[in-house]
Amino acid sequence: MSKNNPQIPNDIKLDPIFNTSYLIDGEIKEWEGPMAEVHSTIQSLDEEGKTRPTLLGSVPDMGEKAALEALSAAEKAFDRGQGVWPTLPVRERIKCLETFVEKMKAQREIVSTLLMWEICKTRADSYKEFDRTITYITDTIDAYKKLDRKSARFEKESGIHAHIRRSPIGVVLCLGPYNYPLNETFCLLIPAILIGNTTIFKPAKLGILLITPLLEAFKESFPPGVVNIIFGRGRSIASPIMSTGKIDVLALIGHSSSAVALQDQHPNKNKLRLALGLEAKNPAIILPDADLDIAVEECISGSLSYNGQRCTALKILYVHEDIVEEFNKRFARAVDRLTYGMPWEKDAFLTPLPEPSKPAYIRGLVDDALQHGAKILNEKGGKVSKNYCYPAVLYPVNKEMAVYHEEQFGPVVPIVSFKNISEPLDDIAESNYGQQVSIFGKDTVSIGPLVDILANLVCRINLNSACQRGPDVYPFTGRKNSAVATLSVFDALRTFSIRTFVAAKDNETNTTILKKLVDSDDSNFMSTEYLF
Repeated sequence: MSKNNPQIPNDIKLDPIFNTSYLIDGEIKEWEGPMAEVHSTIQSLDEEGKTRPTLLGSVPDMGEKAALEALSAAEKAFDRGQGVWPTLPVRERIKCLETFVEKMKAQREIVSTLLMWEICKTRADSYKEFDRTITYITDTIDAYKKLDRKSARFEKESGIHAHIRRSPIGVVLCLGPYNYPLNETFCLLIPAILIGNTTIFKPAKLGILLITPLLEAFKESFPPGVVNIIFGRGRSIASPIMSTGKIDVLALIGHSSSAVALQDQHPNKNKLRLALGLEAKNPAIILPDADLDIAVEECISGSLSYNGQRCTALKILYVHEDIVEEFNKRFARAVDRLTYGMPWEKDAFLTPLPEPSKPAYIRGLVDDALQHGAKILNEKGGKVSKNYCYPAVLYPVNKEMAVYHEEQFGPVVPIVSFKNISEPLDDIAESNYGQQVSIFGKDTVSIGPLVDILANLVCRINLNSACQRGPDVYPFTGRKNSAVATLSVFDALRTFSIRTFVAAKDNETNTTILKKLVDSDDSNFMSTEYLF
């Protein structure tokens, strides 16, 4: 048990959480079936004094029956567009979400602590993820108010009056990622709910316990069936739900193979809308005139923050041959200076890997690269422990190596030397991914044409800075296998809704009807209320 380990600070120690609760149709129910244990790869002392993965608790291991029960509840709540939630005035849905935010804030400590234990995120980043999620929710509320204000009017074209608003789509299946199990999951869930959809939410495979303190908040904040939270493996939960054909939106952040498999199970693909954040192989291009101090600092952060377990991480570095030797020397030295430690330790930058199989996978990529001619440039590179593989800086990397092609999602940094700028550009064009790129340099004569080309290959170009998602008000999307739809604060509301309008020919009868509809409470859709 973690509480038996004397080196763990008292405010981080946890008693195991054996959660048997789940939320369906506005009721927190108790599971009486099989349970799945939740462990952290962080080692703790057992009663015999041996170090083992820490038992954090357990969650229900639910299956098809519970999945279909949750689907039925979401369907009932939407009720073919007639349900309380999709027909509720916008101001009332906003009130529900504001209630939820206040209840969620009370769980900051336990959720942040579970982030440290479950996915080994640093203390600072765990609190940051929680706080950023709160900000995301409040920003989404503000964005919805602005969107609704723009809709609080009539238009007239060619003798037709039109009242245009955004309406919900239906039932949403929400599946979040393990690396940001709170923030990125809620970046799907919150706009989907707020716009009037109903949802089934299955937490990620890691970062699953941290959702349990929020069950009561969801129950007390929303009408029955609006949010249904169940636990289990994707095959047992998501597959039977998708195969019914009753899901209107698949909202998933994860791997493209999972997204394709779930789509294939839906019998009516033309009905299915997608909101997907998928993998990426974001490159950095370091030009010969780059400021190496900036380039090294940003590439360290970009490639190894949270051990490189981010879709926005820099996963391959292209360095011009004129500076590659100096860049490699500085970069490798900087990597070896990074501090490895437990998530709660003040100066820890590198932390344990939350997936038990990940250290062996990373070491496998390193060994494959070595067999095809690469060398490890840093002294500590590739050293493996029970729950970690120290970052390996690999050079020279070529197309024969798996690390050149795969999204490694872990602490290994491949470096490729180039002579002509067409080399990295051709690789980016041929890649299956197209999320972001970082350019390091100063000469606008070189940077300008690069921007013009890359704007047609990726969706965000970062100048002298690492790739990242935020600020959340900026578009977050990708080309090819990297994304479907856009998930910024404003764009996500559009992603989970569709433009709908009431049209009426301009005559005396219709003018009278429209005026009465607007002046009365007969229709929530036909509203010109201005939300402050």
